[in-house]
Amino acid sequence: MLRKTELPIVCSMLCLLAACGGNNQGGGETAMNDQQQPAFSELDVAAPEAERRPVEIEQHGDVRVDNYAWLRDAEWQEVLRDPDELDADIRAQLDAENAYYEAAAGDLAELRDVLFSEMRGRVKEDDSSIPMPDGPYSYGIRFREGGEYAIYFRAPREGGDETVLFDGDAESEGSDFFRVIAVQHSPDHELIAYGVDRLGSEYYDIRIRNIETDEEFVETVSSTNGRAVWAADSQSFYYIERDDNQRPKWVRRHVLGTPQEEDEFIYEETDDTMFLGVGKSQSGEYIFISSSKGTTSEYRYLRADAAPATQPQLLAPSVDDELYDVEHHGDYFYIRTNSNDAVDFRIVRAPIDDPGRANWEEWLPHSPGIYVRSFVTLADYLVRLEHENALPRIVVSDYSGESSYEIDFEEAAYLVWFYEGYEFDTDMLRMGYESPSTPEEQYDFNLMSRERELVKTQEIPSGHDASLYAVERLFVTAEDGAEIPVTVLRLKTTPIDGSAPLLLYGYGSYGFTMPAWFSSDILSIVDRGAVYAVGHIRGGSARGRQWYLDGKMENKKNSFSDFAAVAEELQARGYGREGETVIYGGSAGGLLVGATVNLRPDLFGGVIAAVPFVDVVNTISDADLPLTPPEWVEWGDPINDPEAYRTILAYSPYDNIRDDVDYPPILATGGLTDYRVTYWEPAKWIARLREEARGGPFFLKMNMGAGHAGSAGRFERRQERAHDYAFALRVMGLEDAEPISHGG
Repeated sequence: MLRKTELPIVCSMLCLLAACGGNNQGGGETAMNDQQQPAFSELDVAAPEAERRPVEIEQHGDVRVDNYAWLRDAEWQEVLRDPDELDADIRAQLDAENAYYEAAAGDLAELRDVLFSEMRGRVKEDDSSIPMPDGPYSYGIRFREGGEYAIYFRAPREGGDETVLFDGDAESEGSDFFRVIAVQHSPDHELIAYGVDRLGSEYYDIRIRNIETDEEFVETVSSTNGRAVWAADSQSFYYIERDDNQRPKWVRRHVLGTPQEEDEFIYEETDDTMFLGVGKSQSGEYIFISSSKGTTSEYRYLRADAAPATQPQLLAPSVDDELYDVEHHGDYFYIRTNSNDAVDFRIVRAPIDDPGRANWEEWLPHSPGIYVRSFVTLADYLVRLEHENALPRIVVSDYSGESSYEIDFEEAAYLVWFYEGYEFDTDMLRMGYESPSTPEEQYDFNLMSRERELVKTQEIPSGHDASLYAVERLFVTAEDGAEIPVTVLRLKTTPIDGSAPLLLYGYGSYGFTMPAWFSSDILSIVDRGAVYAVGHIRGGSARGRQWYLDGKMENKKNSFSDFAAVAEELQARGYGREGETVIYGGSAGGLLVGATVNLRPDLFGGVIAAVPFVDVVNTISDADLPLTPPEWVEWGDPINDPEAYRTILAYSPYDNIRDDVDYPPILATGGLTDYRVTYWEPAKWIARLREEARGGPFFLKMNMGAGHAGSAGRFERRQERAHDYAFALRVMGLEDAEPISHGG
């Protein structure tokens, strides 16, 4: 399935004071003369000093000393399930960090209120989706005015009164944290299953509810990833159970009305390096169980109407450095794979009765440079998403291969995607389009007639005039000659003469490509005269899977040098000023900005690192952490491979802090119940920066009641973002700048 989802990290940012040229659209004085001092340079409050408790770590003949290893709670697994279990000394340190941040930035409260008001003003508060049809009903979500969480509903397909399936606002009452995922109706349309997390640790409880009576089933299925995959009988479902280290380990089948301890065992993943998943084919006929990591995958399958105790069948055993994923149509499985050196993937098909590799038949040959990202099988069409030269496109084919066509778009940089929907036998494809300046548009596309109907346009209540903005696609030459795509958004009136501040975003890991999407929130920065750019560096897959391979493992340094090259070249072209470019990244993007600021601190004036993966050597050397074993194929295995250890040690931000240069102000954020990037990584990094680095200041803002993605409510998230934006505007020198008016 490919559908637009909220990205794991949103675009919040930090910038340093810039000598901003006059943005004539702005209502305030935005320039800073040479006599002005950088923001936060003279704080009245002292930064907290974390106690040094040296721990020696010996690895491959090296001895490292970690003064702040104690910030990792020895019972961190318990903290994920109950944050009150956090060690008192650690809690005191995190509380002190939050107090220091509030003291230093507390006078920005009024600006934060203004920014939040702007961001909220761009949100249609009572927005709703265009319902997706499924049999006799259409299913959708909507929000109420002022509501934080979605209301899931359905209505008769031909029209009539709606039925509320799940009211997120009502369900969240009494919870400090609340997230619901995967509200899934049963095949007979009588029940829903949903997953709820009330801690932020991503341990979800699955609950079942009768749609007509609103009656809850007694049992709770706990320690799951939140997603129930219904069997054909609508009386049972498959799910993933996680272990105490947050690893997905078991597929089980739950029969309604029975306790979880009686759930049927279906499959166990014994290899800690593999992620386990379960899903259903678009046809609805098969359940697929996947075991995968970044370089290898394998699938098992069983019919959705399989009798109890039916064992899943292996489609094809895993092969090192080969990936595949699967869909179903008729008598065949259709398989996207990079086997046979198909770096950018090809599609094959295999007969269901004998689907092993020996019977894989070429359906779509590999075409170097055209990255087949995903596909869906419908009754009469196979629809795939491709990327070429950092731009996406949708391609529609029939199964004979005789008819194939592209769905065209024309902007310089954009995002396009499709929704699978619920139905298999359909001629209608729901697809979405947006660009950095164009709000989201949704179309119903008739696959037979090739006609598209605009069914929804994202409404910006406070007003939005796309003609005020310039969207540009640039290319920057890396130090080894590679051409790096860059997407730029700015006001047309923002000068390209080096006088405007530049915010540069990057990620560059796991093959994830930051799309050229529309963010209404980023306009609060751009509308005040800043340039916003995204560097599509190696480690992502903007230019195909080879682009990813060239930025991982022993090639990881390319991600950092690419990012520095983008910053330097944009400055040379007038999109920012040397020493006054701000870099932002989150999670693995936090590693990116942390490593790059160590590499070229002269280029940058500010850094924001959201839930940053910065303690790389220690984390990837700890096999007990949830994500470590599966990620050895991304970073290398420093436990068993001395070369991988030395490669990682050479760029790990925590281990390469310099004392010979001035660092810009850095704001790091974290979440106490984050199991993906554990809270102690940013906490240790900030403590060590204060100990060893010059410059700063260095701030840590820890969310004591959330995990990796922060708050789940749509307005709560924007309140958090307002902190980042206010911090950014102060250090940019744009604190008093007025945004342009859209006439809303």
